[in-house]
Amino acid sequence: MPSQGEDERNEKKLVPGTLFLIPTPLGDTPLEHVLPEETRRIAAGLSVFIVEQAKTARAFLKQVPTATPLQQLTLLELNEHTPKDRLENLLAPLLAGQDVGLVSEAGCPAVADPGADLVRLAHRHGIHVRPLVGPSSILLALMGSGLVGQRFAFHGYLPTKPEDRAKALRELEKRAEKDDAAQVFIETPYRNSAMLEAILAACRDDTLVTIARDLTLEGEYLVTRPVSAWRVSAPDIQKRPTVFLLYRPKT
Repeated sequence: MPSQGEDERNEKKLVPGTLFLIPTPLGDTPLEHVLPEETRRIAAGLSVFIVEQAKTARAFLKQVPTATPLQQLTLLELNEHTPKDRLENLLAPLLAGQDVGLVSEAGCPAVADPGADLVRLAHRHGIHVRPLVGPSSILLALMGSGLVGQRFAFHGYLPTKPEDRAKALRELEKRAEKDDAAQVFIETPYRNSAMLEAILAACRDDTLVTIARDLTLEGEYLVTRPVSAWRVSAPDIQKRPTVFLLYRPKT
């Protein structure tokens, strides 16, 4: 029969660790410019991380820097190719009592990011989830757009087929006017020019469009104009991280 001391030790072992959601810079910029000291301090104290790509995660953690030598860190990969049935395995360190950091490639984890499924599963297991402060391209773009910050919807990536993308844009335009809400979406950087061309072809002249490029980085660009003005002059956004916002005031 286990002693009282053994029971207490076993009980302690069952207390899961905390899953820290650690934002990363939106590009090549010093960490102290975009991450609060507390976020960097917590990240520095962890030795287990769940990341999209080990190589880019190491580059970020080298800048932190972590108290544990870089080569001794445990980096578990979670990306769009990770099978759903492997998510339970990624929670193993947490369930064993270790604190773990979830790191995105850029910006906030679990927002337009495969980490969302893991966070939901962590809640199901009673694991404490703690999001940390850092840059969000979506909120920064909304803040600087001058559009409706009271009501907005984020749609992630729109369809890539031209006809489906055009249909989606027209639907967002109608929804923006009906709900009096800004519609926010993103695109894979190498398709940005095609997305902008699709917006200008599908949307009405007086629809407001915000282009937010390279936020927090050198060359930052954030401008709101009607579609008619963008047709006359538009910035180079190809292969540059960009957030798009679309809005139509109610008539």
